Amino acid sequence: MLGVVSCRARDKNSEANAAEIPSAIIAPVTRGTITHTLNLAGQFQPYQVVDVHAKVSGYIRHIYVDIGDKVRQGEVLAVLEVPELDAQLKGTVSELAGSKDEITRAEHEVARAQSEHTALHADYTRLKQASAAQPGLIAEQELDNAQSKDLASEAQVDAAKAALSTAKQQSETASANHERVSDLADYTRVTAPLNGVITWRYADTGALIQAGTASDVQSLPLVKLSQSDLLRLRLPVPEDAVEYIHEGADVNVQVDALHRSFAGKVVRFTRNVSLDTRTMETEIDVPNKDLSLTPGMYANTTLELERKVNVLTIPVQAVLRNGDQSSVLVLDSQNHVQTRKVTLGLQGSMLVEVKEGLAEGDRVITGGQSNYQIGETVKPKFEDLPRTDVSEEQSGGEQ
Repeated sequence: MLGVVSCRARDKNSEANAAEIPSAIIAPVTRGTITHTLNLAGQFQPYQVVDVHAKVSGYIRHIYVDIGDKVRQGEVLAVLEVPELDAQLKGTVSELAGSKDEITRAEHEVARAQSEHTALHADYTRLKQASAAQPGLIAEQELDNAQSKDLASEAQVDAAKAALSTAKQQSETASANHERVSDLADYTRVTAPLNGVITWRYADTGALIQAGTASDVQSLPLVKLSQSDLLRLRLPVPEDAVEYIHEGADVNVQVDALHRSFAGKVVRFTRNVSLDTRTMETEIDVPNKDLSLTPGMYANTTLELERKVNVLTIPVQAVLRNGDQSSVLVLDSQNHVQTRKVTLGLQGSMLVEVKEGLAEGDRVITGGQSNYQIGETVKPKFEDLPRTDVSEEQSGGEQ
């Protein structure tokens, strides 16, 4: 009976000791992916907007476009009537023809002078040879006269060549003037400088349009042309996120007005933070071939700032922070509580990256750390955690 009582006492003590061992919720150190994103609201803007001016002044004879019309590059938008320009063009045509005739006349004059010089030079040469063969046969006065005529004819050849050169230069000047006036005449046909949509029309048929050759506020444009087949989506990125912005960064764009979403990439940014808003303008190019998107529409975007793939992660609530120091409570193989200093990296909403201090498979206590003593034995209870986590930051800076 004493032995039975002793065994029952030992069993009760064992059960009491087992009941006294506290339990702890733990999570294993696993590899996962943490992404830091920024939510921003942006506004679509045309890729280019231009006011189309006329190069010359004149009255509008015909205007072929109106608000909302789609036009192609090089398409005629309007035709101007400039009578004085037509007269100038006819005058340059006549001037050019006259200069060509002058070249022809100068060429004939050069040929005549060269022919005369050839004959006079031959006469002088023969007289000189005869005088050298028989001295006294040819009078010196006759030789001097022949030589004088030879030199004069040579000078006439040079003068004729100079006149020909002048005629050619005048012809080039007349040709350049004709090209200038002809180009101005071509400008009476106002064409579209790019593919786009007419967003405003400033003038009607018969209106007088001044030449837009200078920054004159009185010069009235014909139309406003917007390139809308490619749009710019501008995002004001907060100052604390500027360091993460780079060309090619992924952006998810949601257009609520059209119930449409698509993927985009950062193509350019100003590299300058506004002193007023403390933001940096960042742009995404958005193809809009069907013109379903309209400039001025708003879009909600998710910009990926940073992504860590296949890194060691633990729950955020497992971390104990003391100033700049971070630590966790871990269990050894005997389920004894130990403390471990850790170096952390990117933090999500549920998970945080561990750079140093832990190895894959280590078990960390995820809550109530103040209830446990170093070296204490605990009974682990595992908690399942996701392998991926996203930290979403709003444009106002809140997470």
